[in-house]
Order: sequence, then structure tokens, then C-alpha cells
Amino acid sequence: MLRILGTGRSLTQHVRGGLNRREMLRVGGLGLASSLAGGSIVPAAKPTPPVGMESTFGRAKNCILLYIYGAWSQLDTLDPKPEAPEEIRGGFGTIGTKLPGVRINELLPMTAGVLDRCTVIRSMSHPWPLHNAAYTLTGNLETTNLEGRQRHPDHWPFFGGVLDYLDERTKLDERTKRERRSFRPPVSVGLPWVQSTRSGPNKRAGTFGGFLGASYDPVWGEFRGEMPQGDPYLEITPEGRFSFSERHVPGLTLDILNRRRSLLEQLEDQARWIDGASSVQSYQRTRDRAFSVAASDKLKRGLDIQDEPARVRERYGMNLFGQSCLSARRLIENDVKLVTVIWDEWERSDESWDTHHDHHPRMKNMLLPGFDRAYSALISDLEQRGMLDETLVLCLSEHGRTPKLYDTNKGPGRGHWSEVYSQLFAGAGIRPGTLIGASDEIAAFPTQRPISPKDILATAYHLLGIDHEQQIADRQGRLWPLVHGGHVVPELIG
Repeated sequence: MLRILGTGRSLTQHVRGGLNRREMLRVGGLGLASSLAGGSIVPAAKPTPPVGMESTFGRAKNCILLYIYGAWSQLDTLDPKPEAPEEIRGGFGTIGTKLPGVRINELLPMTAGVLDRCTVIRSMSHPWPLHNAAYTLTGNLETTNLEGRQRHPDHWPFFGGVLDYLDERTKLDERTKRERRSFRPPVSVGLPWVQSTRSGPNKRAGTFGGFLGASYDPVWGEFRGEMPQGDPYLEITPEGRFSFSERHVPGLTLDILNRRRSLLEQLEDQARWIDGASSVQSYQRTRDRAFSVAASDKLKRGLDIQDEPARVRERYGMNLFGQSCLSARRLIENDVKLVTVIWDEWERSDESWDTHHDHHPRMKNMLLPGFDRAYSALISDLEQRGMLDETLVLCLSEHGRTPKLYDTNKGPGRGHWSEVYSQLFAGAGIRPGTLIGASDEIAAFPTQRPISPKDILATAYHLLGIDHEQQIADRQGRLWPLVHGGHVVPELIG
């Protein structure tokens, strides 16, 4: 009878009595074996598009999600109010765009030049002015009290984790048992690093596996490089590069993975019935994903931004957000379904787009120019390569900023505001050159077509060919729709 690495206990004893964390780590050594999967598996449902929307259902083959963490100001980006009092409109002017009748911040000239390929929503709205990225990215049941608790079991899974889960269910339905154990490329990749690991003590939620377990997190990249101005969102050197995070597979080599794969195959041959244990399923999935990442030349090519001509890299901007967007395009070209790029906080909370203080200098010197170059380059690049028609590009944030500026000892700032804010969309299935919704004269409340973050998620699932009302099981086996209460936005698609 096979024994587990000299423990003196048989495989049967381990499985019947449960593998404790130390023993599981000794079996696999991946460091993630304690990540448990969610509740019972729900068979993949046959997709059913809403009546009248069949032509756009499944239009997108893949997706790039740009997440502006900290929340940008609607007044200082896509919904300026030049006729409002100075304490409302702020210190920036406006410019016309290729979207007729639409003016945006003067510091977004390149974005203005591609706006005819995009759709702007100016009436996003919800009741919670918190940094609750999970509400925007999971379609959850208003778990706003869990903002800083990444691994709380009540969190719903990130949009990318659901895509991963559903893709896996489809593959299980299509393959034989031996084939279903073959390695597949990751569905969801995140850049430039694991969310909220480079800022203050608050570890934000939003892009994690939720009740499906940590094996449904994105496969995270990791940036390494020099920052001449001390902040990677201002500047990085050309030598900076991305690799896959050592947090997933510390010290792991392909040879080690092959040996561990062989050991697990022995375990499976000795006791096929082990497949029913959720902890072992999660371990197997983590093992398989780690192996596929380590072995995939295509994924490595996707991250290899040094392979791009200097003029292309400079077009995106030699800063962390720009180079992350460039890598996102490369990863999509190399068969990754979803790439999430987060403009995350750096070193401290209330930094980057969370402009509680020093609002105008930050917007002028770093935030707006960095976004402008990267976003316009991404849209143009995808279009020139013939990829925009099959790639959904979402630019999201958790809320907006207060209409009225307030004074601080670090300069004027804008606080949190969720009653109305703006978001930006382009690509596969999106109706280009469209303005949806409107806000009042000070960008405080919607006056036309309020839209919830859940509606955006429902629309994204629709464009990716997934029924957002399809059910998924939590850890207690309770069934929930993928988006709780969201509806597809018909004006957004076409």
C-alpha cells in the first residue's frame, strides 16, 4: 500500500481521516494546497441569450479588463461640467472628441481621438461610496462590509474566476477522464501584481476566487524593474519586465513539477475514489495550473514586452500601467481569455486615483497622461491588428469622486462618491460612438438611465456567450445566479 512520503500512514488512512495542511504540503509542496474549492459542481448550462439580443451573444472571444482602483473623478475625466462653479468644475479645461457633442478633460487628447470607437456611460450609480472592488467585479449580494477581507468565505468569485470555472466545467463535459486531466492554459491572468500587495495595510478584495477557492484566483504576474522617479506609475526603465508570480509557485521548476505530477498520478492509480474530496480536487487543480504556467512558452511570450519595438512600448507609455496594457494585448494574442490590468495603489492607501488630497497635481502629472497614452494605444493597437472586433475592453472603477472639492493640508481633494460616475467600453459587441446616460449640472446624480455595476457584469457575460442567470453553487451548496440582480444593458451592445 502506498504511503505518503514516509509519514507512516497509508493513503486510505489519510483520505478517510483527512489530509492536514502539513501533510498536504508534503505531498505537493506547492504552498497552495489548503485552498478549498467551493460547493458542489453545477453542470454547465446551455447558454440562452435574452430574446432580441441573439446577434451579440458570444460576440467577444476574449476580454481585457482595465480596473482603475481608487476611483477616478467623473468631473475630471469623462463628464466635465465647464459651466459649474470653480469648486465643482476644478482647474481643468475640456476638449472636443471624435464622439460628436461629447467633451472630456483636456488632458485626455489621445483618448478623445479614439472615442468614436468607444461607448461612454455617464450614469453609473450605486449606494455604496466605498473601495469595494468586489461589488464591481463579482455581482455579489452587497458584501460591502468585507472590503478589506480578501479571503472571507462570503465573498463571491471574481468575474475572471467564474469564467475559469465555467470553462473548466465545459472541458469536463467534453473530454474523457484521462483527457480532462491534461493541462490547459489559464483562463484569467492579472497584472501587474497580486491586488493590494504594494500599498498600505488594507488588503482589498475584488479579484479573488471567493467561495470557489483560491485556485480560481487569476494567475498573477509580477513586475520587476527600476523606478527612476520612485513610483512605477510615473516611470519604469525599459529593462523592467513581468514574470509569473513566485507567490504561486515559490522555487518551482519544470523538473520539480514533473516529479510531483508523477507522484500524484501514483496516488490516483492507487485510489481513484480520492477524486471526490474537495481539498484534493483543489490541490490537483492548483498543481495542474502551476504546471501549465511553468511549461507554457506562449504565456512567457505574452509577458515578454522586451520583444516589442521601442516605438510600440513608448506609444503605450514607459510606466507600469502602459506596459501592463501592452502585455495584456500580447497575452490575449497568446490565447489567454481574460487579462485584468489594475492601476493599483502604490506604497500607501489614499494614493494613485484615490485623490483625497493633492488632486490636481496628481491628475495632471501622472494619472491622466498615463491613462491617456495607454488606453488610446491599446484601442488603436487592437484595431490595427484586427483584434478589436473580438476583444471586449472594459474600463471600470468602483465609484466616482465628490462633486465639490475640499481643502486639506496636502492640497484640495475629492472624496468618495457613488451616486453617479463614468465608465468606458470598447471592442467586441460594444456599440461604438455612443453616449449613454447623463448626470445633473454638477455631476452629483444621474438624470438619465441609472446603470448598476451588476448590469455591466451581466452585459460582459452576455458578450462572452454566458447566461448571467446561470447558477453557481457556494460552499453551502446554495445556488446563485452569476450576477445577483443585474440586467444586460441593450444600449451598450450592437
